[in-house]
Amino acid sequence: MSDNTNKTRNAAGWRDALGGPLETARTWWDRAPGWQRWAVYVLLIVGALFLPYQGLAPAMSPESSWQTILFYPIGIYVLLALGLNVVIGYAGMLDLGYVAFWAIGAYTMATMAVKHGIGFWPLLPCGIVLAAVSGVILGAPTLRLRGDYLAIVTLGFGEIVRKVAENTNWLGGTRGINNIPHPPSHEGVWFAGVDLFTYKIRDARPYYYLLVAVIVLVVIFSKRLEASRIGRSWTAIREDEDAAEIMGVPTFKFKLLSFATGAAIGGAAGVVFAAKTGYVAPANFPFLLSATILAAVVLGGAGNIPGVIVGAFLVAWLPERFRGLADYRDLAFGAILVAMMIFRPEGLIPSRQRKAEMAEGGGGMGHLGAEVDTSGTETEVGSR
Repeated sequence: MSDNTNKTRNAAGWRDALGGPLETARTWWDRAPGWQRWAVYVLLIVGALFLPYQGLAPAMSPESSWQTILFYPIGIYVLLALGLNVVIGYAGMLDLGYVAFWAIGAYTMATMAVKHGIGFWPLLPCGIVLAAVSGVILGAPTLRLRGDYLAIVTLGFGEIVRKVAENTNWLGGTRGINNIPHPPSHEGVWFAGVDLFTYKIRDARPYYYLLVAVIVLVVIFSKRLEASRIGRSWTAIREDEDAAEIMGVPTFKFKLLSFATGAAIGGAAGVVFAAKTGYVAPANFPFLLSATILAAVVLGGAGNIPGVIVGAFLVAWLPERFRGLADYRDLAFGAILVAMMIFRPEGLIPSRQRKAEMAEGGGGMGHLGAEVDTSGTETEVGSR
């Protein structure tokens, strides 16, 4: 028996060990009545609301403020990953400049609030709309490209937005914009010892709860899209754009809608981020952040909302949890990602469809899906 066959069997054993409990849970979920599903949803939301409990801090974040990192990076990464999942997981387009839409939302909040005195609540939909329009402006001339070409164009767009912010005095240049006002406070509504609607820079918990509300709305919206005609069209485009076009799917229109939807979610994250930090600058929006959010989507399982949330949580939390390791934490984090791509390339919690795509040799990300070598598996099956 060859070494390649042994390696293939070992990798398959790891995948079975990780995937067995997941498949059991999925089987139960498929057969569960509606009331049990709603009970799980409520328990998950309640669990998220109690995450800022200070008693968790020693275990979750011994070197940092647990309540602060729950908002950023964890909460923001989860929201950004949900937005990027619409583009990558649903429609199969690789966007390497996604951070630009986050920056557009943040600068919308910063400029309009500081220079024109507009409040947070009117600016939240404004930031969403402007980011979506930016997605359309970027997508209209570029979404006829595919694969590596589209990735390069989106990468360039992300860098253009950052450079424009650096070289525009009206946007604060390299110094950025500070003294961004917080959302209006309404005292007297308490939950778990937190005044929910009193927004101050020193207490991240009200902002975290605001972010949880936005994430819940985005999850509901994404699930509705996934189950709709739009979601089915995105799936067809991701699998084979040419075949989808032949079958009558207006691929360009739906790709543009995917880009605008993902951009809108990124814009919402930017508005909330700017309101909490009170300061934005071009340095907040590097290319590395786009790559990190992409890693979160792929690690968790592109196209599957629970997987994307778990992947974003881990990508944001693990470096903070092991901050005491100093520079070695990046090495350890990279090793974990490499191991995951070897033993579970479809992600931690992939959708069943994406898992089947990976088993068939396709990455499940349209023309950018990495081809998976299945020759060892075929040899193994034949030997049995």
